[in-house]
Amino acid sequence: MAKQINVGVVGCGYWGPNLVRNFRSLSDCRLKMMCDINKERLAHVRSLYPDVEGETDYRHMLNGAGLDAVVVATAVSLHYPMAKASLLAGKHTLIEKPMACSSEQCEELIDIARKKGLILMVGHTFLYSPAVRKIKEIIDTGEAGEIRYICARRLNLGLFQRDINVAWDLAPHDIAIILHILQEQPVSLNCRGTAHITPGVEDVTTICLYFGNERSAIIHNSWIDPRKIREMTIVGSKRMIVYDDVAQQEKIKVFDTRVERPPHYDTFAEFHYAYHYGDMYVPYIKQEEPLKAECQHFIDCIHSGAAPLTNGDRGLELVRILEAASQSIKNSGAPVDLSHRKVNGNGNGNGNGRNDSTPKKHGAASPLGRTKRKPASARRVANLHASLM
Repeated sequence: MAKQINVGVVGCGYWGPNLVRNFRSLSDCRLKMMCDINKERLAHVRSLYPDVEGETDYRHMLNGAGLDAVVVATAVSLHYPMAKASLLAGKHTLIEKPMACSSEQCEELIDIARKKGLILMVGHTFLYSPAVRKIKEIIDTGEAGEIRYICARRLNLGLFQRDINVAWDLAPHDIAIILHILQEQPVSLNCRGTAHITPGVEDVTTICLYFGNERSAIIHNSWIDPRKIREMTIVGSKRMIVYDDVAQQEKIKVFDTRVERPPHYDTFAEFHYAYHYGDMYVPYIKQEEPLKAECQHFIDCIHSGAAPLTNGDRGLELVRILEAASQSIKNSGAPVDLSHRKVNGNGNGNGNGRNDSTPKKHGAASPLGRTKRKPASARRVANLHASLM
């Protein structure tokens, strides 16, 4: 039986309690400690989970609690120093999105994890959702045809942040999904933003990402909208997909809708676009909490040594895009070239030097010519890789 992984969560504010709840529910790890400098907040979360130790001193959490892994769910400005301290203390580390405040900080964390042979993972939670996995499956089968453009809206009233703007807060979810779907990095972007409530902190932004083959993606984010909207439209040459994460049922709808140019014509009078309106269907999606799948994946990667799907390099890619968006805002929406900003990418952030697009092999041929059975954690990692790649 695999050794139970002792886990600690630092940050008991908005998102931390969700991580506490999910890690506590996993059978192959033990949530041993949670940490927060706010004693009242820590006491409240401890009242919900009295079996989990509480700590206000992060240094003691790292050095005196016997932890194997640390989950960082603090303010973004603290992601880098706390994750760095965790890695230097020899702890496998999961960081909430965005990974850090700059690409330089991300690169340093990746380098430390690689040298120490530790798992470094970033909380791009939506890549573990059954809905996104189903969308990726539909696209990979070719059912949607060639993807032409993607439009995403992530809007709500609040929650206002002090250290980041709305693009850094909300856009990472959609950027991660778009990069995962297209399996391609943007070549350029431009971004516009306005600050209506807090001077200098944009609460409404629109990012336009441009990819090869005339493909593009638009991401609109807001903290000052009256409704909570989590919607993405994916337009393909054969099918169109609408993903509504707020919907209780029918989160994905696939439309047999498209427009086609005539293959050839001799005169302008013969030129007619063909509009196709077919059926719509709703694919079945297994009900599973994405955050629980993410937490389980982190534990499985620690057990097996496999590269996480949302590893340090993926976090770095995303932060580079956010940096470019900030640069574009400062330059009144001017385009920013991204073609030279590539992740070097041996890149799983855990020192095995493999390209993360290739899942690590865990089965080895035995003297009897049979493949040894993979441990349960390794099988789960391999299955998740297969379903998401």
